[in-house]
Amino acid sequence: MRNIKNNIIKILFGILIFTSFASCDEGGDPNPGGTTTEKFAGDWYIDLSDSDGASLGTHALHHTYNTSANDNTMWIDDAKSGYWIKCKITMDVANGTFTAVAQPNLIDDSVVTITDGKIEKGAGLSKAGHVVDKISFRAHFDYDADGYDILYEGHKRTGFKEDEY
Repeated sequence: MRNIKNNIIKILFGILIFTSFASCDEGGDPNPGGTTTEKFAGDWYIDLSDSDGASLGTHALHHTYNTSANDNTMWIDDAKSGYWIKCKITMDVANGTFTAVAQPNLIDDSVVTITDGKIEKGAGLSKAGHVVDKISFRAHFDYDADGYDILYEGHKRTGFKEDEY
């Protein structure tokens, strides 16, 4: 009787081991691919000034990241470290330009229009002198009746300690 019980345990254990290996098979293509805007995503140190050239901040950390739509749109977000901007931008992935026409600014419920947006590969320098991507754009917030724009210009964050601000 004891041999039958041991054999049943061995068979059940064997089935358990077999199914655990079989359940790990992902099947299909395990590489999901990327998004249309992935080469423009990243962290950026950006200097801000107004239309008259007055400085509004230096080295404010901004982020660009894809939207779930994967339709050449992405987010620009400063997480309240710059001039409080978080809106969707539309990328022209062929030449790195971007715009936003009357987009909701999710940080302060204003409406923002972005013009002259451009991400240039290898056109910027980090704090320590590494060649990185450059970002620049002009933003107009609807609450500014005087027509002032905020000018943004900066470079991509490298992650190296010597490049951190």
